[in-house]
Formats: sequence, structure tokens, C-alpha cells
Amino acid sequence: MKKRIAILPGDGIGPEVCESATKVLNEIGRLYNHEFEFVYGDLGGVAIDKTGNPLPEETLTICRQSDAVLLGAVGGPKWDTLPGSQRPEQGLLGLRKQLELFANLRPVTIYDALAEASPLKSEVVEGVDLLIVRELTGGIYFGEPRERRGEGKQETAVDTLVYSREEIERIVRKGFEFAKERRGHLTSVDKANVLESSRLWREIVEEVAKDYPEVTYTHMLVDNAAMQLIRNPRQFDVMVTENMFGDILSDEASMITGSLGMLPSASMSQNGPGLFEPIHGSAPDIAGKGIANPLATLSSLTMMLTFAFQMPEEATALQNAINDVLAKGHRTADITNDQTTAISTNEMTEKVIEALVANQVPAS
Repeated sequence: MKKRIAILPGDGIGPEVCESATKVLNEIGRLYNHEFEFVYGDLGGVAIDKTGNPLPEETLTICRQSDAVLLGAVGGPKWDTLPGSQRPEQGLLGLRKQLELFANLRPVTIYDALAEASPLKSEVVEGVDLLIVRELTGGIYFGEPRERRGEGKQETAVDTLVYSREEIERIVRKGFEFAKERRGHLTSVDKANVLESSRLWREIVEEVAKDYPEVTYTHMLVDNAAMQLIRNPRQFDVMVTENMFGDILSDEASMITGSLGMLPSASMSQNGPGLFEPIHGSAPDIAGKGIANPLATLSSLTMMLTFAFQMPEEATALQNAINDVLAKGHRTADITNDQTTAISTNEMTEKVIEALVANQVPAS
């Protein structure tokens, strides 16, 4: 059956890494007798330039009519002077809200071949394998009122952090489900010593935990979690937390691997299409130079194949190809070292495709 994928290249290096992704998907389709249809839409700064809207209705329609959505990246200094409500990032926030993508999954795994790239000691990062489950459609990023008031010395800014019981329970339950499938431990991250929303969060974790007796769980304050991610990241299996905390902690955790260019993410709804994207930004300083690292985007494809298309064999084949390429010493500029030479975005993509072909037997 044909799988329809909405491709939203976005800004900066987004078009380059999305091109890599479509090449790899086409090869997977050839090897495993699948057909992928790509439908393109505008999001972020490029959409503002064309339509004045960071999330055009046409793009939203394309996404709703697709089986999955692949996003490159949004934003850049070109649009930094726009009012907050009109900036490229609002397109992404709006897409998450409109598609009800409430659960953001960010795996953090150390590749053996890249352990030396981590700013932490190898004995600290070796064996790290954790999953951050972040609530994505509530909290301070979406709360109202959200405004600036007054002028001069009397000027103030207001953001509002709001969570409902339903929003908290569904993401907490998702965290317990993943912990049940993995190693059986959940760390719930909050700020219950200060925030009322976190106290409600903690109460709901206690309630939901009764449905998962096979999962052990702990509560951890967010400031301590930030420290523990650096001190001993191996202690974590699944972390579940609210929107802003998850945003910050997942970016911190990404640097355990040595590069933002290495980590994927998936944003899931209850029923509709999921959104798959690298967690790195648009990197406008290197856009168009052909040196962006496509591996986070290609790793996002493994999550798409797993969660959206139920193709675990294909997902494993792609992940193994990425592992093989890194083990052979192939590096883009962001992960190179004194012993390796940087290759281009296209060269890295071709290396992954070569590994796919070399390692897999095409379906008959």
C-alpha cells in the first residue's frame, strides 16, 4: 500500500536534510517493495515569505491528508524582527496544536563510534540509552494570557502556564507505556516544590502508576534532573515531563552525544499523522553549503517507519546502516575529529544508502 508523506522542508538546512531523507526512503521502497508518495508544503519562514503566514491552510490540509509528516527545520535571523506571533516558530507550534501532537519522543543513544565526540568522559556516556517523553501541546508555550503590558519602566510581560488533568494524564500514561516496553523505569520531572501545575502533575503520576505495577518510578525536580543528566545519564530509562522542561532537558541531553545533528524526534497524536523531525535548528550559517549532517533526519525516518508505518524490519535496517557508516569513520563536519575527514551531506547520504544495499536482501 502506498504511504503518503507530507514533506515540509522549511528553512535553512531543512531542504537539504529532507532531500537526503527522500533519497533514503526511495531506496527502502525499492529494497522492500514499498511505495512512498511525497507531497510538499511550506512551513516557517519560507511560508511567511510566500504567503505572510507561517502555517498556510494548504500546508495543514496536506498534513492532515498524509500518513506521516517529515519536517526539516524552521526559523532564522531573517525573521527575528517579526512580532512573536508572526515568527516562523509559530508555524511549528500551530502545526503541533492543529494535529494534536501531544507526545514528543526524543531518544538519546550513544553511538559507540562517536563516544569520543561527547563533551563528557567516555566512562560517563558509554551505554546511555534513554527516551525523553515531552508533553507538546500544553503548558507555558500555549497558555493565555500571553502579552506585554504598559510602557517604559512600567512595561511587563505575561506568560501563563496552564495544564488540565486530561493533558497531564495522557502524557504520563504514554511515559509509563514506553517504560513498560523498555527497561521498566520512569523518571517524572517536575518543579513541585514551587509550581502548582507540577503538584497536580505529581499527584496524577501517583494515580497512573497504580495501573503499571511492573514499572518503577521516581519523581525528580527539574533542576536536579539537569544535573543528573550530566553526572550520570545512564541512570535514566524513560523521562516524562511537561513542555518547557522537556524542551530544555532534551537539548541538554542531545549534547551528551556530542552533536545536535545526531538526534531524531517523533511527535505523536492519538489518531492522526505523526510528525518526524531532527531536533537541530535551521543552522542558517551553513545552509546551502552542502555540509549539514543528515543523520538526525535519517534517524527520524527510523521512528517514522516504526511508529507510523509499522515497518520494524526496515527501521532496523536503516539504523544498522547508520551505525555501519559511523563505525567506518565517515563523518560530517559537526562530528569530525583529528583522525577523520569531513564529507558532504550528499556523500553521507550515499554512504547510508550503500550500507542499506550491502546489508539487506531485497524482498522477493
